[in-house]
Amino acid sequence: MALSKKPKRSPAEGELPFEYDFEHPAEEVLTAYAGVPLLVRAIRSFHVPDSVQRHLHLKQRQRGFDEATYVESFLVLNALGGECLEDFERLREDQGLVEMLGHELPSPEAARKFLYAFHEEERIEQAQAELPVGQVSYIPSESETLRALAQVNQELVQEIGRRSAEQKIATVDLDATLIESYKREAKPTYAGGKGYQPLLALWAEMDLALADEFRDGNVPAHVEPLATTRRAFAALPESVVEYYFGGDSGCWDRALVNWLRDPRREDGPQGWITFGIRVRMTPNLKKHILRLPDSLWKAYREDSGAVSQCADLLNYWPEEEDRPEGAGPLRYVAIRVRKRQGELFADGSEFRYFVVATNQWDWSAKKLLEWHRQKAGSIEALHDVLKNELAGGVMPCGRFGANAAWLRLALLTHNVLSGLKRIALKPEWLEARPKRLRYHFFYSPGKLIHHARRLLARVGRKLTELTEWSEAWALLPATG
Repeated sequence: MALSKKPKRSPAEGELPFEYDFEHPAEEVLTAYAGVPLLVRAIRSFHVPDSVQRHLHLKQRQRGFDEATYVESFLVLNALGGECLEDFERLREDQGLVEMLGHELPSPEAARKFLYAFHEEERIEQAQAELPVGQVSYIPSESETLRALAQVNQELVQEIGRRSAEQKIATVDLDATLIESYKREAKPTYAGGKGYQPLLALWAEMDLALADEFRDGNVPAHVEPLATTRRAFAALPESVVEYYFGGDSGCWDRALVNWLRDPRREDGPQGWITFGIRVRMTPNLKKHILRLPDSLWKAYREDSGAVSQCADLLNYWPEEEDRPEGAGPLRYVAIRVRKRQGELFADGSEFRYFVVATNQWDWSAKKLLEWHRQKAGSIEALHDVLKNELAGGVMPCGRFGANAAWLRLALLTHNVLSGLKRIALKPEWLEARPKRLRYHFFYSPGKLIHHARRLLARVGRKLTELTEWSEAWALLPATG
């Protein structure tokens, strides 16, 4: 009778093959973030510190760090996945990172005081005092420091655009997003719970955040979208010559639509802006859609659960009495959606209806809707990255202005990463999200060596990968 063999032990079982030396810390200068200088090289190559020094001047200067050092530190925190101010403490422990940056990182308390400098309580009080009777939501004006941070972002966008001058087209996507928060000061949202609902504008072709407006959670998305739209178009570089705009029903605002239609618009590019905006459904609009004969409905798109058709909505021009001089009539394209196999929607209806308004008459209805849907998907991706891969999804405190600055710093990080990918990395990295960049570049083990009056960083990566790093480094010339 053969003896049964003892099962081979898995390497994943039992004790680990080493012991920690808890009594003797490593004396060599090591780092877990040897790839972070690629990010910082991009920050400085895009003139962010210079822009900060010119525009951002805090009322009460924090000892030890200037404004540019604070901003750079926050961008590093975001890029490495930090979600709260306390994460600065972990980065401060990495002496190799500190030596590579050439400066210390702020303590959590110092970083908190920096954010507090963006908050002005009197602006909140003024907005509350000016509320019309019966209204509860308001948008406070921005502090000078917040406006300065917005100017820094605008100059960053224009610098990246200058280095990508071949991109002549700009589609501005505007949309609000919900950020949940359990802070006592957070306001109720339409989705239940509490939080904030900032309005964001994206340059879709370049994946660059152009502008933002921080808002309480109880401010409806359709309130005053024109101001953010103007700032978004103002942020575009001069190399752009063809303009588009896309938005959901929150952008269906008379002032915004008329501004887009007006070829001589104030505080914006002159000439034509092609736009598509989803219209808020009204009983009158629904009545016009139901009058459309079946022969006008054409195939639009299908998926596993629904079939969609589209049709031009004839003889519907409710805005004609308010058309800007020189602007043509609007075109309305309707969509009807039905479930497969004769199923009904939860309310018992056979169809769901949507409408997109546009000034574009040359495209087919299907082409228009596909363009509008594709661009809307771009800003949804920004929302996802901002809240789930950068620090924009967790507010650091209850002070409105400080939270607005926190979000704007996350947007700055997003834009630096977009510029790094487009200008310095190979094309296959263009769609990479922050998490992938962290694991391939930023989270790299390294050892720092002082040799012949030079500080050398040796990185634990393959030689082929380091060659890629070297090429990126050369494409990001240092400034200052």
